[in-house]
Amino acid sequence: MTRLQLLGLAVATTLFAATSAHAEGDKAAGRKLVYTCAGCHGVPGYTNAYPQYPVPKIAGQNEQYIVNALHGYKSGDRVHPTMDAQAESLSDTDIQNIAAYLSSLASK
Repeated sequence: MTRLQLLGLAVATTLFAATSAHAEGDKAAGRKLVYTCAGCHGVPGYTNAYPQYPVPKIAGQNEQYIVNALHGYKSGDRVHPTMDAQAESLSDTDIQNIAAYLSSLASK
């Protein structure tokens, strides 16, 4: 490999590593934001009205899963009327903070 190719490979690797690492959100800020989540996700045995299915518990869920799910609802890649509306109101920072807080909780 030439020096230019090696330099390009090194830069690409560095950029990939930087974008792959995720900054942990602020758990305290996330705690303040999840009050609306508990209305559905915090009720044991709660089922959604339509389509009817059990609402998943999100306490203790993997942080990156929560981030991906909320971004999916926000972008329209995932579709659920209630979750779409909730996610649209969240900034990227809000999503990171919510995910950090929820993932820090013990699942029950």
